[in-house]
Amino acid sequence: MLQIFTSDFKKTRKIHCPFLVLFCFLLTIAMQAQSVSAVEKMASHGYARRFSDTVASLKIQQQALNLAIKNKNKEDEVICYSYLALTQRRLLHLKQFLHYADTAYYLSQKINKVRAKAYAAGAMGSLKSYIDDKPQALEYSLEAYKLFSKIKAHDQCAKIASDISYLFSPASPPKVEKYAREAMVHAAKSGDAESELYARLAFGSFLTDKLETVGIADWEAAMDFFKETVSLAEKKSDQIVSKSNIGIAYINLADLYTKSPQPIEEKAFLKNLEKATAIAKKYNVKIIYRSAIGLQGYYFTQKGDYIKAELLFIDGINYQKSLPYTDNYLLATFYSSLKDVSVKRKDFQAYYGYDTLYAKYNQLKYNESTQSKLQNAEARYESSKKAERIKQLELENELQQKNKLLGYAIAGVLLIGLIFMFRSYYYRQRYYQNREDFLKQEQANSYLKVQLMEKETIENLSARLSLERRLLRSQMDPHFIFNALGNIQSMILQKDTIPAVSYLNKFAKLTRQVLEQSRKETISLEEEINTLKNYIELQQLRLNNGFDYVIECDDAVETDVLIPPLLIQPFVENAVEHGLKPQENNVRGRIEIYFKEDENGQSLICTIKDNGIGLAASGKLKINDAHQSLSTTITEERLTKMQKENPDAGFTVKERDPETEGQGCIVIINIPILQ
Repeated sequence: MLQIFTSDFKKTRKIHCPFLVLFCFLLTIAMQAQSVSAVEKMASHGYARRFSDTVASLKIQQQALNLAIKNKNKEDEVICYSYLALTQRRLLHLKQFLHYADTAYYLSQKINKVRAKAYAAGAMGSLKSYIDDKPQALEYSLEAYKLFSKIKAHDQCAKIASDISYLFSPASPPKVEKYAREAMVHAAKSGDAESELYARLAFGSFLTDKLETVGIADWEAAMDFFKETVSLAEKKSDQIVSKSNIGIAYINLADLYTKSPQPIEEKAFLKNLEKATAIAKKYNVKIIYRSAIGLQGYYFTQKGDYIKAELLFIDGINYQKSLPYTDNYLLATFYSSLKDVSVKRKDFQAYYGYDTLYAKYNQLKYNESTQSKLQNAEARYESSKKAERIKQLELENELQQKNKLLGYAIAGVLLIGLIFMFRSYYYRQRYYQNREDFLKQEQANSYLKVQLMEKETIENLSARLSLERRLLRSQMDPHFIFNALGNIQSMILQKDTIPAVSYLNKFAKLTRQVLEQSRKETISLEEEINTLKNYIELQQLRLNNGFDYVIECDDAVETDVLIPPLLIQPFVENAVEHGLKPQENNVRGRIEIYFKEDENGQSLICTIKDNGIGLAASGKLKINDAHQSLSTTITEERLTKMQKENPDAGFTVKERDPETEGQGCIVIINIPILQ
């Protein structure tokens, strides 16, 4: 039962992004008074009534849209469509949501108005988040954030930065913190209570996640922050349109009480949950109601008051069944909780009854979830298909325009004179005909793209899986794995138990490090060095301890700096396989690895030296070798992509000077230092 409601708590804290509070995406207060039209104010006023009177809200917004169309004001028209899109999200009408968001965005591309483009991008970001297209949601939300920042719309920036923070969670904690803090700054500048509460919920979510990773040392600071958030929500409740956000604040504070290092303050805990339940009932916010009842039930269950917990869950079920709609997810959750309480009470007859009802509603919940996923997939396809159709129509319009120009050109040629008429007509006719054929071919290609869109969805998925397989294959050379295991097996057979166990531990640790680091965006330099040591020592075992190695860092280099994972190992692998391994047995191999920072402190320069056979000799041996270094190729691609943010990222490979340094190879890698 703890896992059921713990997941709900996290959804409640981050409810802005995928579920509920993105309904508040566009604030009712205008960004700059002198640039806000009467039509936009009218649409904003209608949008503000989406919770209290849905019918009136839609009516006012439609009137604003009609007025914008009548005035032929495309900027107002885009903004009205954006408001209508987000209102349809509040009503869970996916088709209308998709229609209005697409219309707003593509109309905004035809005009050069920053304000309209910002609203449209925000609506599209909300749509992509709703249909679980997280990459596209991030792309559109970041576009909206940039545009609203350009016109200093701090209220909108606060909310969009909060949404971006949720979208980056949990994959990138540094970016979660970055955008949550920026949201707080914009909210303070806006002076708007709704934006401030929106931003504080995002930053509170970051603080709660941080407690789960670093422990309870900062619990008191987090508690103070959440109490301030609830106090703000209560003092300025009249200024906050999204009452559901106030309920979320109460839920978050109650949840934090359960993480207290001291005995829980029962009175304060239950008081916050009662307030959250009242808001959930008044404004029909299902997830807040489920979380509030679940927290109370779990608390009384843990306390041993099973009767009170059971009555609480039964009241929640009865309340739900009294409503005109059925929430199968909520009912399945409550019946699951009642099963747990029955087990603790050892009332197995009641357990059987609850289990039967749980199975019924759980199946209905599963059916609804499956249907929702299918609808979201269809919406993603329709959105992409509509984009292609719009491009096709643009090509057709361009073709028609070209045909008109062709007629004018012919008429102009005829007026020049009879002498040059035939020649000019012939060459110009051929030029425009070729151009027309080219445009028709592009039109046909666009039509084929629309027809193949559904097939490309499957092909794109296959391509992504193929890339993941390539990345996994490139993480460690299979020959190295088999040889290392073979050597360890040989030691065991020769009863060299102690070294065999030592190297087996190193091999297991290396494998775990590679798998863990491949799923991270950044690792510390210290982690990278430890992985390299394990890898090189296993290579020493494989080559009968035929070479030495040294790893050194410049005094100015701090080993806790963050870098992209698994960039250096492929070059060490090449040094061993193509440099040290082919050289004569009487030559003792050596690999030297040095780390230092560049002058600006933005990059880490890694130098790898070996005394192997060198590039020229290695190249001759590779002529008959069909093996390709997949890991080096992928590493090069990774470094190339990093050049967008760090132009110096990359690597160079060269021969050592035989006269001064002896034979061998030098690799210099410029690795970006990540924040």
